[in-house]
Amino acid sequence: MSTKARKTTQVMALTLTSAILAFAISSGTPSGAAAGEAEAKALVKTMSDYMAQQKSLSFAYDTSLEIITKEHQKLLLASSGTMEMARPDKIRATRSGGFANVEITFDGKALTLFGKDSNLYAQFDVPGTVDNLIDELRDKYNRPVPGADLLLSNVYDELMRDVIDVKDLGSGVIGGTECDHLAFRTKEVDWQIWIAQGEHPYPCRYVITATQVDQGPQYRVQISDWKASAELAATDFSFKAPADAKRVDDPKQLVDMDELPDNFVIGDTK
Repeated sequence: MSTKARKTTQVMALTLTSAILAFAISSGTPSGAAAGEAEAKALVKTMSDYMAQQKSLSFAYDTSLEIITKEHQKLLLASSGTMEMARPDKIRATRSGGFANVEITFDGKALTLFGKDSNLYAQFDVPGTVDNLIDELRDKYNRPVPGADLLLSNVYDELMRDVIDVKDLGSGVIGGTECDHLAFRTKEVDWQIWIAQGEHPYPCRYVITATQVDQGPQYRVQISDWKASAELAATDFSFKAPADAKRVDDPKQLVDMDELPDNFVIGDTK
């Protein structure tokens, strides 16, 4: 390596080290911490209230799910989809990726899970609200809705449960939208959220890091094409099965409906 190249590398290393050190010092500085924490929580509360006030909303999303192999290699599974919701009890979500092409429909009475590639669907009676549906999908059917925490009627209470550390990281830009960037920590996970600034404080990006799992894999949801009540026409949330689609009684027959392929095996935590 030439003398000039060595000097350039040393300068870059010094610059990076200084930046990391500066961040570590500023992050550990107690002065103003309480004010920053209060402001960060207030921003999440504002977002929560705004979301709850929307009688209907829709958006597109992209997700990425990190997988850690037993050889400690990180793999990233990506998918995209759309979400439409009308409070208190209607939802339609789609998701497509390398392993799944799925539609979930809920009209306040029935839940339909439709695998478009297999052309199979299952229907179940799930009366109640979107909040109840999210619980049922996660706990009973093991079919969590992407970014489900952000769709609940009281996002703030759900997100703030068990939080032990709060950081306001200033501004960031997601998809051309300036956002407030906030970071939170619980004993089980770290999570970050970017909230659009201005009169429509919707979540632009949501990242969860599983700190208790080896190498801390992340799950990320990025939201785009946000539309709320006044911008939306009435949506029909009833499911209309294609003529050649087949109904099944057991949801286990609906293979590859999740972001994690059925042939992947979940291993141990740390």
